[in-house]
Amino acid sequence: MLQIIPVAAQAGISGFESPAVEYRQLALDLDELLIEHPNATFIGQAKGDSMTGVGIFDGDLLIVDRAASATSLDVIVANLNGSFVCKLYDRKSQVLLSAGLDHQPYALGEGDVFEVEGIVVRSVRMHRYVRYLSQCMR
Repeated sequence: MLQIIPVAAQAGISGFESPAVEYRQLALDLDELLIEHPNATFIGQAKGDSMTGVGIFDGDLLIVDRAASATSLDVIVANLNGSFVCKLYDRKSQVLLSAGLDHQPYALGEGDVFEVEGIVVRSVRMHRYVRYLSQCMR
C-alpha cells in the first residue's frame, strides 16, 4: 500500500506551498486504482512511436484488460500474424489505425491471423529507466 500526500502540483509554476502545511497521508493501492479486473489484466510495454497521438510513447507501460467491454476505436493489444501490436481498432471497418505521424492504416484481410489480446485501459509513462522492468520484459 502506497502512502500519498494529497497535493496538487501545477506544472509551470516557480514553487508551491509545502505539503507539510496540511500534512496527512492517505492510503492508496495502485492496483485498485489502475486495475479493474485483476484476473484478466496483464502489463506490456510499448515499443515505437506509432501511438504518440493518443499519448502512448516508446517504453510506456500498457495496462491491458481482457475483460473490458469492447467499443470501436479502442486502443488494443493484438496478435497480428505472430507479432504483438498496439493500435486503435476500427471494429466496423476491420482496420488497425496508428495514432502517430507517418503510419498508414492496416486493413485486416482474409489471410491475416488476428486476435485481440485485450484493451489498453491505462498507460503509465516511464520517465526514468528501470532496470528491473527491462529484466521482466525479456
